[in-house]
Amino acid sequence: MAMDVEPSRGRMIRLTGGRSKWANPAKWANLASVRTNLLLLTVVMFIGFATWGMLSGPSGARSEHGTGPSGAMVAQNASPHDPINTPTEAALVTPAEQAAPTEAASVDGLKISSQSWRRGGLGSNAQVTFTLRNGNDYAVKDIEISCVFTRRDGSHLTDRTRTIHDTVDVKSRRTFARLHVGFVNINANKAKCSPIAANRI
Repeated sequence: MAMDVEPSRGRMIRLTGGRSKWANPAKWANLASVRTNLLLLTVVMFIGFATWGMLSGPSGARSEHGTGPSGAMVAQNASPHDPINTPTEAALVTPAEQAAPTEAASVDGLKISSQSWRRGGLGSNAQVTFTLRNGNDYAVKDIEISCVFTRRDGSHLTDRTRTIHDTVDVKSRRTFARLHVGFVNINANKAKCSPIAANRI
């Protein structure tokens, strides 16, 4: 490598025979461009991660656990008697219960015919006579009857019930005479009895 030296001052004017890598302007430009691209990439990645965290984190937690403002509002506004949140009785019935056929009550096949009544025991006791018909395909027992006593004008006075512990066979009838049903008002003039319960045998 040769150097040109000024004779009077002995200073170095220029270097010849080779160039330093730091003296190339194009390389300096490429290096600056790479640094700028890395900085932009870092900023974009930071913004992307921040946006993803905001969208997936807080909103998901609010929707799943109800801790956000909307979840708190729903929890505060909900009440035990809210028709929107409270299941109705129809909704609580299972399909199996809806499809299950209802068994007819044993008393449905019982009817009273030819009934009458009279006073006994100094006029304070009611004695009824009636015929009980069993139209069921099975015998019944422990038949409970209810008798309603009214005045002559039809106004209600009193009710009396009595359980008959006898048995009435299948498709048969049975007459009960002077069955004591209890004490009645002295003004009672009419009586009507009907079966209200029975046990299937």
